[in-house]
Amino acid sequence: MGAVNDLVIDGCAVVTVDAAGTEYRDGWVTVRGNRIDAVGAGKPPAFGPEVTRIDGRGCVLTPGLVNTHHHLYQWITRGLAADNTLFEWLTMLYPVWARIDEKSVRVAATGALVSLARSGCTTSSDHHYVFPRGGGDLLAAEIGAASAVGLRFHPARGSMDLGRGEGGLPPDEVVESIDDILAASAAAIEQWHDPSFDAMVRIALAPCSPFSVTGDLMRESAALARSAGVRLHTHLAETDDELDFCLENFGCTPAQYMEQLGWLGSDVWFAHAVHLDDPAIAAMARTGTGVAHCPTSNGRLGAGIARTADLVAAGVPVGLGVDGAASNESSSMIEEPRNALLYARAVGGPRAMTVRAALELATMGGARVLGREAEIGSIEPGKLADLALWRLDTPAHAGIEDPVVALVLGSAPPLAALIVNGREVVRDGVVTTVDEAAVGADVAQAQATLLAGA
Repeated sequence: MGAVNDLVIDGCAVVTVDAAGTEYRDGWVTVRGNRIDAVGAGKPPAFGPEVTRIDGRGCVLTPGLVNTHHHLYQWITRGLAADNTLFEWLTMLYPVWARIDEKSVRVAATGALVSLARSGCTTSSDHHYVFPRGGGDLLAAEIGAASAVGLRFHPARGSMDLGRGEGGLPPDEVVESIDDILAASAAAIEQWHDPSFDAMVRIALAPCSPFSVTGDLMRESAALARSAGVRLHTHLAETDDELDFCLENFGCTPAQYMEQLGWLGSDVWFAHAVHLDDPAIAAMARTGTGVAHCPTSNGRLGAGIARTADLVAAGVPVGLGVDGAASNESSSMIEEPRNALLYARAVGGPRAMTVRAALELATMGGARVLGREAEIGSIEPGKLADLALWRLDTPAHAGIEDPVVALVLGSAPPLAALIVNGREVVRDGVVTTVDEAAVGADVAQAQATLLAGA
């Protein structure tokens, strides 16, 4: 359908996720250009034949879901090391990832973003930290893929400078020098970062993890990011192995290490943050440091259960992420609020998290983590038109009276439509911007080629 000048979605339940928790059992939303114009109950304002109408009967409309942590390149290495710990999994896969190049990353990113779109995601971050020598422009490859699929995109230019020869985990052939990393990071910001309200691409800087980067790289990256006005991201406190590594090498916990490096602040978000003590949570709350909670991946790798309810109660900004496709083969964004709720209740009891709180993590929570709460994450006039329309009139959802319960606790529902920046990206469960069958064939070929040479 392409870009639309005016759009109305009506006849559906509307869950706005605004500060007041406004919901309409029979509501509508109008869109003008790429912005939400109005939202209300009952019949929408009169509109002429030039306006595109989407019939929302039998559906619930929510803000588009926001994915705060991913590794898109891993889409072509799914299904490997399925029964390994994180460090074993990384040790097995690093040599495979050392062979990725611009072409394979474009294919992998396209496949992963198509899957995200089909699961209601309108904005995705990506943490890309593997840059093999001679691999080409990998950041441009994934940005091109996001543009083709049509999702709002926050690529984080990752980095590793601590190879196995110097006590780190990654092989030496996939690490870079600090000077090369900083030069590439500055170039990425200059070329791609868009600070405007309706930006489709924003850059962050993201040294990989305490066991794959030096403290010097962390400090220099933070200084560069803050001088350029972009956000900072890294993995933190994902496993007990990482905790042991930090205690042995730095004499402190991962969170204490980040604080020593100046890596706490409202411009920072950490992926996972599973193994945090009370002082760490308090420090993150005090500084506004965010968390990308990845419950499915944490379960897949046996990393543990994050203290999500405690983080939210303390005031820490928390969003959800699918994590890399090699540790979450489905990469379904709509599964994450359900798993976040189940994990929270498994350790905290039935009132640890409500279904609406889980949906908020996937929408406004993610928007806050990415610094875009004024632009996306809720259905309010003036915000960007990033919307997910879910079918709840299926046999799997019949009889579930509360649409939010059906959406979060029921089977993952099909999408009637996904709108990003006022543009239709999914209609009736099918991505309309790219050829899904061709994407699938490209992914299979890219994976076979990569594994054959590894």
